[in-house]
Amino acid sequence: MVRTDRSTIEPFAGASAIGAGVLTLLYSLGFVVLQRVDGMEEFGILLYSLCQLLGGLVTTAVMVGLYYRLRDVDEAFSLWALLLGVGGALGSAIHGGYDLANAINAPTSDPLGAANLPNQVDPRGLITFGVTAISLFVFSWLITRSQILPKNLGYLGYAVAALFAILYIARLTVLDATNPLIFVPALLTGFLLSPAWYIWLGSLLYRRNRA
Repeated sequence: MVRTDRSTIEPFAGASAIGAGVLTLLYSLGFVVLQRVDGMEEFGILLYSLCQLLGGLVTTAVMVGLYYRLRDVDEAFSLWALLLGVGGALGSAIHGGYDLANAINAPTSDPLGAANLPNQVDPRGLITFGVTAISLFVFSWLITRSQILPKNLGYLGYAVAALFAILYIARLTVLDATNPLIFVPALLTGFLLSPAWYIWLGSLLYRRNRA
């Protein structure tokens, strides 16, 4: 089987990972802070919706870059993580696109929102958090099994995956977004651990390719 040269994807994947980290920070700023500030609610919703849409799209490239870097460790598990990761990223993008469409042109009525029904594509973050958590866990496991990437990156990935799983379970069982079971993991993930993981990964992919 002919292997594709990693250099053709890794610079783009690295830049995409750094972009995903920045978009995660902006998403958290809009979702956690701005939409709760008087006079900034609409801008906050617009910001986090746009960032979730763009973040999901660029994350697909990150997952492909990780797959190409780690497939020699265990190709089958790396492929599984890739499929889950791309699925999670696209589901997140669709969720963000739905919210963005409502933010730009608000519907005359929102029976789903009024009834507090879950998003039909991404119910309570099943794809955004639940599926992505599995993908990150598998990729982190592959990282810690090899010398290809720093093991500490894998351990940080474990932490992000665990918090994503907690967020999904919390959103599934606790509907109040201000509840500490949701608010604290969201703060840790959105403002610290997830951006750090993506930006660190992006710098490694980009720097190694240039070297």
